[in-house]
Amino acid sequence: MTNSIPEIEDADCIFIIGSNTSVAHPLIASRIYKAKAKGAKVIVADPRRIHVTSVADIHVRQKLGSDVALINGIMNVILSKGLHDKAFIEERTEGFEKLEQTLKNYPPEKASEITGVSTEDIEKIAIAFASSDKSTILYAMGITQHSHGVDNVKSLANLSMLTGKIGKPSCGVNPLRGQNNVQGACDMGGLPNVYPAYQVVTDENNRKKFEQLWNTQLSSKVGFTIMEMMHGLEDGSIKGMVILGENPAGSDPDVKHVKHALEEAEFLAVIDIFLTDTAKIADVVFPGASFAEKDGTFSNTERNVLRIRKAVNPPGEARPDWQIICDISTRFGLPMTYESPEKIFEEIALVTPSYAGLSYARLENGPIPWPCPSKDHPGTPILHKDRFTRGRGLFHALEYRPPEELADEEFPILLTTGRFFPHYHTGTMTHNSITLENEMSEGYIEIHPYDAKDVGLTSGENCKIVSRRGEVITKAVVTDIVEPGTIFMSFHFMEANANVLTNPALDPICKIPEYKVCAVRVEKLEETNTPEIKAAANA
Repeated sequence: MTNSIPEIEDADCIFIIGSNTSVAHPLIASRIYKAKAKGAKVIVADPRRIHVTSVADIHVRQKLGSDVALINGIMNVILSKGLHDKAFIEERTEGFEKLEQTLKNYPPEKASEITGVSTEDIEKIAIAFASSDKSTILYAMGITQHSHGVDNVKSLANLSMLTGKIGKPSCGVNPLRGQNNVQGACDMGGLPNVYPAYQVVTDENNRKKFEQLWNTQLSSKVGFTIMEMMHGLEDGSIKGMVILGENPAGSDPDVKHVKHALEEAEFLAVIDIFLTDTAKIADVVFPGASFAEKDGTFSNTERNVLRIRKAVNPPGEARPDWQIICDISTRFGLPMTYESPEKIFEEIALVTPSYAGLSYARLENGPIPWPCPSKDHPGTPILHKDRFTRGRGLFHALEYRPPEELADEEFPILLTTGRFFPHYHTGTMTHNSITLENEMSEGYIEIHPYDAKDVGLTSGENCKIVSRRGEVITKAVVTDIVEPGTIFMSFHFMEANANVLTNPALDPICKIPEYKVCAVRVEKLEETNTPEIKAAANA
């Protein structure tokens, strides 16, 4: 996030796109509700009627995968009405002329044709966002998990710069991270193209610094993404894998293919706190420690670095992840002899510029947001206040590109995926909670009454959903939460997992799969039972 979570409460306008905030980030959603109570305008762009739309001043339901066209249409209106921040654009950005030329191709009428959003609503969003003093953008995986996810994010950056709503309190572009330490994992180099603090692996100076630190030789090539690793297991270019705290056998697209790839590995080790579907395939499973059973730090979605402290001992043979990784590395011939998590953090501060001013002693007094480049620096709750990291902010002139799969005669409905309120991801943890299981013990699809009528379905009946990659049998809930021509499904339940169906098509830049759009057909099954399916409206 470019800004801090508390600032959301003081925003005048909140633009939520691709985020089911009250389900996936309920504490952040509470800030939205407080801002609304103070008079903020809330704008939601989501194909489903999600819970947060109940407080929205404007809710638009764009067609799946049409976000770039929607944002371009909004910016077209801002320019045509002279609502852009001319001084900010002149002083702080570059590439505006190319963007301006591209936006001429997206008048509200053209954007409406692509997105299904009315021209009136496009204009209302543009005026509300640009006219408000403090406008903030909140987004999540509904923006990123597309074959053009990078374009989606760049479009939102364009919107913030065009209106000068960045580098200021209660403004900015704010991605909401999925788990408590996803940001920290990225900060520490959990990406194939960077060392810690996003220092690129292709830079010789970066490589030499880490070679000296770790006393080993490092590759100058960019590594593989998750989907590329799976292909590598199949073609033999990758022989083995260690998977830490991840369940790709349930969470990756086209899971039948993923499971086959994992089974092809010559050696597969998994570190986790429960025996996941992925762990069941592994040659070796190392029991890890949960958050309450280890010391260390987490870096959260607003870039706050927080100390965590062990409350209880790990059960049985479970150990903290860092100890397991050190032992594996040592067995491979690269000794790791860290004495404690604090010693690891000291190394992080040594070689990670954005963490350079942090220490356990400082974090004892509370969390500090990076970048924190020196011991006397207070941390940076707002990014880009005076300048962008690259100097001037770069506008990107982007054209709309449709999803890789569209509805056709054989697969006439589009599937999108997400979460239901009781569960998280593949349910590794939440299925082990009796309370949450009682809230929702089986999966289902949401289908619009028009589409259900075409298939002959009523709520509670079994149906089969088929894509080009597989098929799933589950219950149907008939509801107008979704639009005609689309269905919604989670991947919380392995017996009815949407990722059997989803498309592994990748964004060409960041290589994220297109989880959010794939073409399917729905078929009614003759034999069915109809147990109670709880509160789809709470989804």
